[in-house]
Amino acid sequence: MTNASRPKIIVLDDDPTGSQTVHSCLLLTRWDIDNLKIALLDDSPIFFVLTNTRALTAPEAVAVTEEVCRNLQVALAETGTGEFLVVSRSDSTLRGHYPLETDAIANILGDFSAHFLTPAFFEGGRFTKDSIHYLMVNGVPTPVHLTEFAKDSVFAYSHSYLPAYVEEKTKGRIPADRVLRLSLPDIRQGCLAKLLTLENNICVVVDSETQADMNLFARDVLQAVQMGKKFLFRSAASLLTALAQLPPQPVPPTAMAEYRPTSAPGVILVGSHVRKTTAQLEELLQEPQLVPIELAVAKLLQPDGFVFLLESAYQRIHHAHSQDQTPVIFTTRQELQFPDVTARMAFGQQVSQLLMAIVRHLPANISFLISKGGITSNDVLSSGLQLPRARLLGQIIPGCSVIITPPDHPQFPNIPVVLFPGNVGDRDGLRLVYQRLQKRPGT
Repeated sequence: MTNASRPKIIVLDDDPTGSQTVHSCLLLTRWDIDNLKIALLDDSPIFFVLTNTRALTAPEAVAVTEEVCRNLQVALAETGTGEFLVVSRSDSTLRGHYPLETDAIANILGDFSAHFLTPAFFEGGRFTKDSIHYLMVNGVPTPVHLTEFAKDSVFAYSHSYLPAYVEEKTKGRIPADRVLRLSLPDIRQGCLAKLLTLENNICVVVDSETQADMNLFARDVLQAVQMGKKFLFRSAASLLTALAQLPPQPVPPTAMAEYRPTSAPGVILVGSHVRKTTAQLEELLQEPQLVPIELAVAKLLQPDGFVFLLESAYQRIHHAHSQDQTPVIFTTRQELQFPDVTARMAFGQQVSQLLMAIVRHLPANISFLISKGGITSNDVLSSGLQLPRARLLGQIIPGCSVIITPPDHPQFPNIPVVLFPGNVGDRDGLRLVYQRLQKRPGT
């Protein structure tokens, strides 16, 4: 199947990490009609609209999703785009605004034959078997409702069995016994015939233990779309690998230091506070030539706390950089407690505003930027760097995307930026990314 004959894969990504298994495509931080048309006409079979809805309240998430879809309707018509697939890409540990986002997409773009839950992300150790979603924890397959992610302060849930998860999240609107299950035997024997019978936006949960399983499922999906079916997905990243069918990325992960414009130090920004990130941060700080800069974000609750933290960080960052050292900027590791979800998310937005103000005040000659955390990374692209779109280069370690800023960027031209999800990578993952970017060609 050629690019020209394949459906366009349109991904509404609730943070910028859904591109963590693909390369050479566009990431959009703005979704005006002209920007969407550029992406629809791009040679890549896939593109991402970075909505950042996981950082928004439920009403805000719905409003943003509907706005994207209304503009997308116009852009699809004006570009003459025929077959397409819509993916609501979210977290592989089941956190996010489901079913609000898939409902909003269906309300605008409508008439889907089915919507699928495909949360598998193999690079991160997440797979689905017998409709139960698992996460590998210290080598042990663990149902996700038994992990820290199920206790998320905003997106908590009680079930790993996906039909029960759907019933819980839809508040009974879609009962578990009305969720269609595609088992591993279904996938491996071929499910095209079943796909062709789907209608009325039925909810379908999909088993997938390996990338080979997902590839088989995607093959049948693409064929069903060519035969007239219209599908919507709530998915993690591994489905996108299978749908896009891309060749290997142009520059291998071990050689990405060649994108650095100079040998000047870079900057590492850590916003995520999950345990995996904290462990990775501890490992990273063992490297020489790094300067830890901790932001006591509780001060944001005090008058003038924002200005104090920004000025203090600015002085320490520029001093480190002048000494040829790489600053590692990170928020305090303890998650503060708030009376309700609204207060928690409002404070998260304050923290993001602080981090993005710091990005805009970084030394002008930095040679790379590593952003740790999905929401943090989205904000780096859209607010910190103010990029309407960026070209994805590929992955520097499994699950960690790299983009490059354009040559005409007013502040940081031609620097590689790593988008590192909070819950991805081994303990030494952040350290390895830093080491790979430090290595200059010929060294």
